[in-house]
Amino acid sequence: MEKHLFLGDEAIAQAAIDAGLSGVYAYPGTPSTEITEYIQNSAVAKERGIHCRWSTNEKTAMEAALGMSYAGKRALCCMKHVGLNVAADCFMNAAMSGINGGMIIITADDPSMHSSQNEQDNRWYGNFAMIPMLEPSSQQEAYDMVYEGFELSEKLGYPILLRITTRMAHSRAGVVTREQKAENVMHTPEDGRQRYILLPALARKRFKTLIAAQDVFTASSEASSYNAYFDAPNKELGIITTGIAFNYLSENYPDGFEYPVLKISQYPLPRKMVEKIISECKEILVLEEGYPVVEEQLKGFLGVGLKVHGRLDGTLQRDGELTPDAVGKALGKDITNYYATSEVVELRPPALCQGCGHRDMYQALNDVLAEYEGAKVFGDIGCYTLGALPPFRAIDSCIDMGASITMAKGASDAGVYPAVSVIGDSTFTHSGMTGLLDCVNEQTNITIVISDNETTAMTGGQDSAGTGRLEAICAGIGVDPAHIRVMVPLKKNYEEMKAIIREEIEYKGVSVLIPRRECIQTLTRKKKANKK
Repeated sequence: MEKHLFLGDEAIAQAAIDAGLSGVYAYPGTPSTEITEYIQNSAVAKERGIHCRWSTNEKTAMEAALGMSYAGKRALCCMKHVGLNVAADCFMNAAMSGINGGMIIITADDPSMHSSQNEQDNRWYGNFAMIPMLEPSSQQEAYDMVYEGFELSEKLGYPILLRITTRMAHSRAGVVTREQKAENVMHTPEDGRQRYILLPALARKRFKTLIAAQDVFTASSEASSYNAYFDAPNKELGIITTGIAFNYLSENYPDGFEYPVLKISQYPLPRKMVEKIISECKEILVLEEGYPVVEEQLKGFLGVGLKVHGRLDGTLQRDGELTPDAVGKALGKDITNYYATSEVVELRPPALCQGCGHRDMYQALNDVLAEYEGAKVFGDIGCYTLGALPPFRAIDSCIDMGASITMAKGASDAGVYPAVSVIGDSTFTHSGMTGLLDCVNEQTNITIVISDNETTAMTGGQDSAGTGRLEAICAGIGVDPAHIRVMVPLKKNYEEMKAIIREEIEYKGVSVLIPRRECIQTLTRKKKANKK
């Protein structure tokens, strides 16, 4: 047993290695990225040959992890919260098939949207799929939950959803590690064809099995050491808290709790513990990071007559992260706003790096599109999304991964001209290729810019699945090679770039423009590494 100073992400990664992990499958996404990166850089992982290459998207990651589990090995699947939307098809059906080797799915939620387009709470997904969930309140719990979670997954026969948030992922604390376990021996399920072929007749049986397992899941939750009841003499109020919100509550009571507290870190809700606190206390305050998931569930089975306070009645704000200050105010304490942003600090909006190829691409694109009335540019998820901000203000939409191509297609179908899509190389292979196929099949009048910086830059420079293959992929999908145009986005090529953009906008069909220049950040890191 050793003690380390770990990020929450690092604690999860080390726990997975120590628990006998055979493979991690993920697509980079803040705040989950460091989990996979830690495993990629682990000497033990390299020695054991643990699979740790990035997947093309979250759906392929989830399916590959389930395949490893089918073979009896322990698999970890990691993604940020919106990534679970991409993986939802497999996720929901993995709850129907169950697992063979232990399988833990990490969802890294992002309350306050520090680096995301929404702040969805994926505990709803866990409830939707009806599988067990874990939600750590500390880095040590995150480690312990993963270390023990694979065994729990195998015992229950289902995947486990482990939910963390940005503060848990990216804050550090001391973590005591445990002995390393050997990997599972490969073994495929004897009843595999009855469980993994979800034809309706078989799926109906599996759904009944999943429903029957709910009592087992609840019993496991009620016996879990992660759920704890702290008694206190003042029964005027009972507090139910989950995950990291337990820390914020504890900060307000350094000398012990004033009211009874139920800490929930394993789901389904430990019903007997919940019934205990509501039977003893006159009112309930629910403190949870994210959506009012527990709060709404309480109201679903409590009936009338008990007051429940939380996000739904305005005791806590409905959006954004909790803080110790917000929790203190909900408890009626006189709070100084220690966590308020100082007015002395000048807010600095993010911007594209100086020397970034996206800058030259946007400048050329803006100049050409100024010649066309009604031009619309549909953007996508990546660092090039910063083209929405000054000085470029170059895009009109940014909804989800891959939406630039399909939204531009729909706009073109409606009569918008020119309809332009701007997408990055990694996002294109993540979820843009199928949209391009739709365009090719209908010969949509569309201009698609795949701004290629040869990496997944926004999340730190991970490998991009399309590097060196974009032209071949586009041609293979069916784009006329004569209208796949590669450019080098530099000032010296500015007039040539504008001429190419203009030519392809005038072409009445599918055009793909590929401005290609290596990310300035990864290039700088390479140069520094070469000097050593």
